[in-house]
Amino acid sequence: MSVMPVVLWTDALIFALLACVLVLVWLIRRQEHLRAPWRVVAQRPMAMGAALVLSAFVAIGLLDSLHFRERLPDSPADAPQYSIDVLSVFDILVGDLRTQQEKTYSAPLAMQLYAKEFVQREGKTVREYPRLKFGGAHLQQEAERVPDITRRSLIGFAQGLALSLLVFGLLAAWQARCSKVSFGDWLAAWGEGRLDWPGRTVVFFVTLLLVLGSVLLHLAPAYHVFGTDKVGQDVLYISLKSIRTGLVIGTLTTLVTLPLAIGLGIAAGYFRGWIDDVIQYVYTVLNSIPGVLLIAAAVLIVQVYIESNPELFDTAARRADIRLLALCLIMGVTSWTGLARLLRGESLKLRTLDYVEAARAFGVSHARIISRHIFPNVFHLVLIAIVLDFSGLVLAEAVLSYVGVGVDPSMHSWGNMINGSRLELAREPVVWWQLGAAFAFMFTLVLAANLFADGVRDAFDPRQGIRR
Repeated sequence: MSVMPVVLWTDALIFALLACVLVLVWLIRRQEHLRAPWRVVAQRPMAMGAALVLSAFVAIGLLDSLHFRERLPDSPADAPQYSIDVLSVFDILVGDLRTQQEKTYSAPLAMQLYAKEFVQREGKTVREYPRLKFGGAHLQQEAERVPDITRRSLIGFAQGLALSLLVFGLLAAWQARCSKVSFGDWLAAWGEGRLDWPGRTVVFFVTLLLVLGSVLLHLAPAYHVFGTDKVGQDVLYISLKSIRTGLVIGTLTTLVTLPLAIGLGIAAGYFRGWIDDVIQYVYTVLNSIPGVLLIAAAVLIVQVYIESNPELFDTAARRADIRLLALCLIMGVTSWTGLARLLRGESLKLRTLDYVEAARAFGVSHARIISRHIFPNVFHLVLIAIVLDFSGLVLAEAVLSYVGVGVDPSMHSWGNMINGSRLELAREPVVWWQLGAAFAFMFTLVLAANLFADGVRDAFDPRQGIRR
């Protein structure tokens, strides 16, 4: 085989989570009372726009989770040997963006390095800005740069707009056929906002994503769109690779948090007595310990284990992955208390309702009462907390990496980018683009998650008029 598939721990968990989500979607589609709140979410313009942006991030994260190792070209056929570098499908799709490495810093869309150096020119040593190896290498003079960037941007904009028009035409034809109306009538209804879903918002965000993607596809092969970092690596590539780390932190940590928060929170509120006292004592003590100390201790233990068992981690990717997984576990263990308190209070209220008291009087088991009467009535709180906590976890990774107890330094993440830009801000002139790129991507992901959470909260909160 020319490649050897590599399945990291986080890869397996990501695709297991994806399979669970697909099964959940299938179950929701079969039940009208489950479809109703999601139909309300789909009718909210900002929620749908945020969902499209989140879908783009998720698609990049999934492509970056399909890992493999390439076969060495000079290895024998009967005993193939593979490279120690673990690549992903996303790395193959971005092509030369991964390998076009400069000497050091260069500004966004620049042709020259950011700092002057001594170079030999016509037998004399002069101090000037050296040309980049890849950025703008197809140009002869600096004066050609702005017209070339403008031309590539306009071509990308036109192609992205044309592709969005094609997608819109196909969508309109399909919707008109499903609605059994003429194409013109459907367009009129779309333009006036009379559809049962936010068609104008969806078309706007799809167009925006396609245009931005097309412009980047035309600029990235010829320029470093977001500049380069200290070792000359493309900042756009690093930012895109960091998406997977943010998604892993946000999703896998939630998988650890939910069983603890749901199980202990509902048990404390429903059973009360000594069970409630023990659970309250546990999360009160846990809240008294600074989370950073627990995370730092866990990361240190994992680091010692990796160094003591090097045979278990044959590549740098596996070492970084197990540290990322440990970070998700310890963050999940330390972040379940808030949701548990909320579920405890709601369970205390629900256990006193008439239908729960009647079920206990008829001898219904506690497990059945919790599964049929308590949990369904707190599920909206769980769902809202999942979406809201996601953005908080993404920001927490940035803070932890900034103080040095986050993900492995060799792993691409927005936190490591921010950590690396501390000294860059003290340079003269200031190297601002690495911090700016990390902020832009993190801000977009967190904002989309929060807007989607608002739509989910309004749809699932019984006080908003949605009764299940």
